[in-house]
Order: sequence, then structure tokens, then C-alpha cells
Amino acid sequence: MVTTSHHLSAQQHERLDRATAALDGPVGAVDLAAFDANADDLVRRAAGTPIRVASKSVRCRALIDRVLAREGYEGILAFTLSEALWLAETHYDIVIGYPTADRAALAALAKDEEKLARITLMVDSAEGLSLVKAAIGTPAAPVRVAIDLDAALVIARRIWLGARRSPVRTPEDAVALARIVAEDPDFQLVGLMAYEGQVAGTVDRPLGGNPPAAVIRRMKKASIAEITERRGKIVAAVRSLTDLEFVNGGGTGSIESTRADSSVTEIAAGSGLYGPTLFDRYDGFTPHPAAYFGLSVVRRPAPGIVTVAGGGWIASGPPGLDRVPSPTYPFGLEYVGTEGAGEVQTPLRGHAADELAIGDKVWFRHAKAGEVCERLDVLHLIEGDAIITVAPTYRGEGQTFL
Repeated sequence: MVTTSHHLSAQQHERLDRATAALDGPVGAVDLAAFDANADDLVRRAAGTPIRVASKSVRCRALIDRVLAREGYEGILAFTLSEALWLAETHYDIVIGYPTADRAALAALAKDEEKLARITLMVDSAEGLSLVKAAIGTPAAPVRVAIDLDAALVIARRIWLGARRSPVRTPEDAVALARIVAEDPDFQLVGLMAYEGQVAGTVDRPLGGNPPAAVIRRMKKASIAEITERRGKIVAAVRSLTDLEFVNGGGTGSIESTRADSSVTEIAAGSGLYGPTLFDRYDGFTPHPAAYFGLSVVRRPAPGIVTVAGGGWIASGPPGLDRVPSPTYPFGLEYVGTEGAGEVQTPLRGHAADELAIGDKVWFRHAKAGEVCERLDVLHLIEGDAIITVAPTYRGEGQTFL
């Protein structure tokens, strides 16, 4: 049984130490018991709605395969067309979650009938569709296309809560673009997507308490009501024009509210598999910390201070303390305020520093999920206190898509 209690968290980190004792940092490790527990919990929360694995939040094919082998998971939500072309060598149902302007990759896709059957492009404008059209020439088979809807909550036409993703916000917008796709024999409209990031990606209890939790609760409640109504109308309008294979929505942070929307047929999720620190401040669910990286102590510059090699692996998003990796074990270490997480070295202070020797590891959790894999060639997959597999990351397979 996996738990995040302080006592067993110490045991978990001690197991990581034992499993990787012969390895020097930086070391990436995934506790498979925690990873599998998170995978099960996402399925439980989805309550029968299939989950499409967001590959950007995993970036390790062995772990993507491990999840897709489980009941409740269907297909991949990729983040670039080049990635999708690579994954399509073995995986058969890939939706790209973002528009692409990669003309060379589009031309390669257009020539490959098998991959045309496995990959769905995302578009959100006639302009973007025109670029695709010019790049594909005459494709070997119709290009599968989905339309990305804007899911942000807009207040008084000027306050935008959520990602500014797509110009498609209304049923009229969606139908107009859907007609362009449906009337072109080179395209096949197969789906819609609407990611309500202001719900899925907004923590309930932000660091520093700003904005207050009560304000966030009201915002999420209003957003859920608004997107449920608007998405339902858009889906109905487009379905009156053509059949759709899927309507994708949500993320790890919004599974319950997204699954309650009857217009949604599948939910995207991936970050919850690793359980990064951004998910520590949600109220409705608690992932198990599963992914860690260990850095070697290289200096002991003063009593109560150690320095580790590396560490400045800052997560994307608005700059802030919540985007910085968290020193997790040994307990009681924190950043030195005047230096923070460094490009080449990171000093840490605290009572645990005096117990560490040169060469010992300090374990960190990243603020987000898959981004840490851009720093590591491999992840050590651990059961108990042993490494059972060394799995290459995308980077370790020579793939750096973004």
C-alpha cells in the first residue's frame, strides 16, 4: 500500500537511496508502486470515461506503454506532430493536442497511409487549416482533424480566466470551421477538444494564499458551469453537421467535473501519474509522489549547508516559488534565499545538512511532471528497494520535440 504519510515517505526515500546507491547524480527515479496507484486513482476518478494519456507529462515510452496496458486508458494526447509520427510506429490512436506549423512533418504524414489512420491533427482556424492544406499536397488518405475550442472563462468581455488557446468559442465559430474541414475531401473531421485549464490547472490552495481559496472555489464553480453549457451547445451544433469520434476535455485536476459533462467522451490526463508538487495543493484528490530526481552533494561549505550539483530545473508557467523543485529527502533542507536553485550548483541549508557526506544524494520532486525528463536520459523504475528497469526518456532515445 502506498501512502504519503511522513513515516512511510521516509521509508520510500530510503528505498530510493538503497536502489540507487551505486549511481551518482543526477538520477531520475520512479517508484512504480506509487505510479501504479496513481494510474488506478485516475481511472477511479474518471468513473468509466476513458482517459487519453497526455504524453508531454510522461515523456518515457516504457511508462506510456505501462499505462496504456491498463484498463481505463485509451490512446495518447501528443504535443507535437514529430512526436506523433515517432510514437505512431507502435501506437495506433494519437491525437495531437495543439496545432502544428511543422510543414516537413505534415508532408511526411501525408505520404504515410498507415500513420494517417493513426494520427489526428488539431486545428483552431481557417488560417491554420490552410497551412496544413498547402503542406500536405494530395495526401495518401484523408487527414484526420479535430477542432480545438477555447474553454477559458471570460468575464465582462475583458477578464480572461484560463489559457488563451483558440479563437473558436461559440457554436457558430465551431460550425464555420467544421464546414471548411468537412467540405474538403482531403480532410476528415473526427473530434473536438476543450481544455478547461482554469479548473484543471489551478491549485485550490496556492502558495502564499493569493488568490484566496474561497475566490478560487467560486471561479472554478463558475467555470465548470459555463464550459459545461457552452461545450455542450458546441458539440451538439457540430454533431448536427457531421459525426464525431470523440470529444476530449479536462486534465488531472478536473477529472470529476469533466466526466460529469455528458458531451465529453474522453478525458486527457498525465501529470497525475508522477504526482508532481503542483498537485500537493488540490483539495479533491491527492496523488502519490512517484517521480523523483537525486542530486549528489559536492560541497560542505559551512555547518548546516551542503551544495548539490545542478538543481535549477524550473518548471514552465508563471515564474514563482511554486515552479521550483522541492528538496524532499533528507527532511529539513531548504534553499538558500540569496542563491535558490542554481544552473550548476545549488546550496541547501537545514539541520539535515550536517548528516550528509560528499557523494550522498538529496532527493527532489519537480513542480511539474514530464518536463524533468528533458534533463535526464533515463528513468530508473523501482520496485521495493531494487531497480527493475532502466527506461530511456524521450531525450534518452534522441528525441527532443520541445
